[in-house]
This record gives sequence, structure tokens and C-alpha cells, in this order.
Amino acid sequence: MLNIFKSKIYLKDLLQGITDIHNHILPGIDDGAANEIDSVQLLLKFKELGITKFIATPHVMNDYYPNTRETINNALSLLKNKIIEDQELQKVKIKAAAEYMMDQSFMEILEKKELLCLNENYVLVEMSFFQAPINLNEILFKLQTQGYRPILAHPERYAFYHSKDLSKYADLKNRGCLFQINALSLSPHYGSQIQEIGFRLLEAG
Repeated sequence: MLNIFKSKIYLKDLLQGITDIHNHILPGIDDGAANEIDSVQLLLKFKELGITKFIATPHVMNDYYPNTRETINNALSLLKNKIIEDQELQKVKIKAAAEYMMDQSFMEILEKKELLCLNENYVLVEMSFFQAPINLNEILFKLQTQGYRPILAHPERYAFYHSKDLSKYADLKNRGCLFQINALSLSPHYGSQIQEIGFRLLEAG
């Protein structure tokens, strides 16, 4: 199995110039960066790996992280001001979208057409690590009928989808759902089973 984390130099070469489309780098609005100082430190570490372009995706999750377009854009403005002040971060480009938990609140946001997209019509979504939403197929259908393209965050981490034939993933893909694998999942960080599924998903296209 290819180990892309074998050397820091190789990883930097691999990541050079990419746009990170799933991170929790905005200050103080979810379980990511606690404040602007943390955000700046994260950006500096990303820069060491060659990543300077970001789409921030704070959680939007019912009562836990009830973020809105306003709270997200306010946090984005705070961070952009910090970036302007820091000479080491002058090449950093950042905009904001969101990572939406597919729950009832999400359906309400969807009905209002207030989703923050990664780019054009691509929407980053997630689900509980314990089970998929009962109405998952309805959610995916409504997203697409309203012109959105769903991208499922970290599909390799949903243990209830793990199987020898990856059939549940194939079903989601056939329903128009794209996948975004976490880079850390390709290391042993989350455990060997998740690492294995991550590579199998990549190999399966």
C-alpha cells in the first residue's frame, strides 16, 4: 500500500497548490480553531505543507453549532484581517462555505436556499458517525432537484458503510453523491480499518 505520509518532503510536493476544501480554521465558531491566534498558527502550519488556498467549512449542526451565513462571514472577516497583518501569510487566499449535518435543521436551510457552497453548486455534507439519516435518500434527492451537488465529508469514517464490496458507497455514488476523503484517514490516525477503507475508496474511483 502506498504510504503518502512516508516523508514530509513528498507530502509537501503532493499538496503543493491544492485548495483545502474541508477544514475548521475559522476562529471561535465550532470545534476547530478556538480564536484568531489558533487560526493563524494553523495557516502557518498549512503553509509549511505548501497549502495556501482554503475554503473554510465550519460545522452547521442544529443546537451544537447553529452557524449562519452571518456568523460564518463575521469569523471569516476577523481571520482575513489577521492575514493582512501577518507578512508570512500574504499569499493565503481564503473564502467560506460550511459543512452541513444532514438533519432537520439542514432541511429547513435547504428549503430557504441559504446554503453556503464550496464552489458554484457543490455542498459539503456530513452525517452522524452512528447511523445515516433515515431520510438520507430524500435529502440527496432534494439537494439535486434544487440544483446542488452533494459532497459527503469523510465517507471512510462511517463504519456502518464498511463492507467487502463497498456496495453502500456505490449506491450513494449512483445517487449523485460525491466523496471527500480526509487526508489523515490515509494514515493510521483514525485506525487501520478506516485507513484501509480510505485507500479502497480511492482505488475504486
